Amino acid sequence: MKKIVLAVAMAAAFGGIASIAHAEETPEWTFAGNAGLVSDYRFRGFTQTNYKPAFQGGFDLGHASGFYIGNWNSNVEQKLYSGASLEMDFYGGYKATLGDFGYDVGYYYYAYPGTGANGATHYKNGEFYVGGSYGPIAAKFWYATTDFFSLKGNGADTKGSWYGELNGAYEVIEGVNVLGHVGYQKISDGKKVGLIADNVTDWKVGATKDVSGWLLGLSVIGTSEKALFVTGETGKNGGKTGVVASVSKTF
Repeated sequence: MKKIVLAVAMAAAFGGIASIAHAEETPEWTFAGNAGLVSDYRFRGFTQTNYKPAFQGGFDLGHASGFYIGNWNSNVEQKLYSGASLEMDFYGGYKATLGDFGYDVGYYYYAYPGTGANGATHYKNGEFYVGGSYGPIAAKFWYATTDFFSLKGNGADTKGSWYGELNGAYEVIEGVNVLGHVGYQKISDGKKVGLIADNVTDWKVGATKDVSGWLLGLSVIGTSEKALFVTGETGKNGGKTGVVASVSKTF
């Protein structure tokens, strides 16, 4: 502590206060971690944990230029993913603003460690994305560059599947936001691989509240095709309408 006080005194004596102020400006690199607990992990409206809780977390490393990379992880249902109990996502891209308009482009890869053993399906998915935001409204488009979550067979090609989404969030009182989401998934050759449909709409309405840095959330989530995907338990539809609670923190 004494060394710190001495250093500050010397900096002041030699005009170093300006340098200290400069050092407090936006850093070239930023690092942020996040962790959370949800009562049900939903992906585009469909449960990934058989309607059970999930612990999730990851990190983001960003550069002042706008480039970034990150990782995000969640437990998933083992039976759904050929014995894998973990989803690991990796992504990277570039985001910036033009006046009041923000844009974001990048690539996202979903991995499920442990799948593919003994001839089982090796689950994975890769998607390019581009998004834009203006005020409280944001839109994003995703395009699959691999077989869509390893769906294949019967001569089908699920590459080129795409997903479009529109999101909104509005602060009604300090620390409290209401939010809405609607998404549309188009699966190339979906019926060829045995799905009951090759498209599905998902939706979400809810609210979040900031409590001393902890973000509490409560939402209702549903889909237009509840049986398009099922959980690992035979015949159990994965897209039933339900309430999802969450708590998360960024640090």
